[in-house]
Amino acid sequence: MSVWKRSLDAAGVREPGLRKNYDEQRELVARARRTSYLAARLLLPRRLLPHVVVATAVMHHGDDLLDTGPKPQRVAAWAAWEQEVRKALDTRTSDDPLIRALLHTTAAYPRLRETVQEYLSTATTDLEFTGFATEADYQAYVDAYSLPAFMLIASLLGPESDDGRYRAACRTLMEGSQRLDFVNDLAEDLPEGRLGIPAETLARFSVTVEDLVAGRESAGVRELVEDQVEAARVCLRAAGELPVLGKGPGGVLLESVIRIELLTADAASARGARLLRGSASPPVASTLGVLLRARRRTREEHGSRTPDT
Repeated sequence: MSVWKRSLDAAGVREPGLRKNYDEQRELVARARRTSYLAARLLLPRRLLPHVVVATAVMHHGDDLLDTGPKPQRVAAWAAWEQEVRKALDTRTSDDPLIRALLHTTAAYPRLRETVQEYLSTATTDLEFTGFATEADYQAYVDAYSLPAFMLIASLLGPESDDGRYRAACRTLMEGSQRLDFVNDLAEDLPEGRLGIPAETLARFSVTVEDLVAGRESAGVRELVEDQVEAARVCLRAAGELPVLGKGPGGVLLESVIRIELLTADAASARGARLLRGSASPPVASTLGVLLRARRRTREEHGSRTPDT
């Protein structure tokens, strides 16, 4: 029996139709977020893996609705999806495969229901996003969109009860991760009219949007990139030093995510102004090294296999 099928058993997903719904989400996540799925498969308890896969699928589907197509199309698609999810949470029924799996996961982890509702309430922030005037605007975006989206997954990975410290640690992680995404994805975002670096930060380095769109690899652009990557590193390192992140069943996974993000930051820093022509990725060997070392740690702590409970 495969690891995935054993994971479905451990998660209490027994009904054949529901197992098929979870299978569809696994295929989507494994295809769209390959490294994330590999990390989850290697490092999470089997009972938790299917639920994290479904939460990831919800986030991925939401990203697609918010980012794909002309704005009127995106607004309508998101409104229809939000209404469908909210109705399903109230009635506990749905014909949609993703929502059916989500309903089972929220039944197993009731705290996820509130997290989903928060995400639905704030995700439209991304529909309006085209850029930031100030650093304060960036911080507001992290609070309204990045953190609620991440908490779909993080709420399953952390301790069962949170006095606020776990969410605060996740917020620190997302402040760094989102900033890294914005600078690393310049080549992808600029043609779409999106820029995640605040205008006041551009001005500080005497860089204009026109410089970035034209792909000018000036000294100012190089300094801007390094400034943003280092700011991301500061938050990622700070999150990695917060012990509360390692307390839940997904602690080893979260620590590995931070290490891989730091590898990405190193790759982005090395690419510098050439990020205007394409994003940077962490070295495959280094990424696999992080995951394998984390896997050995879980085996040492829990025996020869990933724990089922």
